[in-house]
Amino acid sequence: MVAENYHQIQKRVEEACRRAGRSPEEVTLIAVSKTKPVPMLLEAYQAGARDFGENKVQEILEKYPELPKDIRWHMIGHLQTNKVRQVVGKACMIHSVDSVKLAKEIDKESAKHGIVTPILLEVNVAEEESKFGFHADEVDAAIDEMTALSHILISGLMTIAPFVEDGEENRQFFKKLKQLYIDMQAKKADNINMSVLSMGMTGDFETAIEEGATMVRVGTGIFGVR
Repeated sequence: MVAENYHQIQKRVEEACRRAGRSPEEVTLIAVSKTKPVPMLLEAYQAGARDFGENKVQEILEKYPELPKDIRWHMIGHLQTNKVRQVVGKACMIHSVDSVKLAKEIDKESAKHGIVTPILLEVNVAEEESKFGFHADEVDAAIDEMTALSHILISGLMTIAPFVEDGEENRQFFKKLKQLYIDMQAKKADNINMSVLSMGMTGDFETAIEEGATMVRVGTGIFGVR
């Protein structure tokens, strides 16, 4: 079932790319495997999935040793500063950087490992009170504060759009993030490489792709309801 779902979602990604006049190579499908057991992840892996997204550090720590080493783990959930040291070196990218303080902690831990960790700034585009993230008008100043950090790579922006029945309702937020992303591409610093736009989940990933997403995070569509 998981393999079948994965191939279906891949097909929908390709169709959305075609509609937008984009190459499917431009979009990375992240299988969001939070709360799912290792055998289900293996099934997705065997179907071709290599990028997996987890919400909790604990789940990455548990699954990391159990699964093939060529898996790219994405930390997509809220990350507390006291958990950073556990995930640096295991996550290929941290999508949910929602404060300068967190970026500094990731930089500090990455320096200890002698690595540079790619991060995305989480933007609360819809300004929902229940969500973490910078407001759109705070991103510019936050990046300026982070330009001195040599062990992170500011790779782009991420958002978690509102949960809606019809993905079309989130198009406005995806458009807004894309515009912010374009504006931020003008910023020049050694640790900035604005190349990733992580937006869109099971209910709205096609709309997100049409609006320029380079990474989509699909959980329920691949693994079923939690």
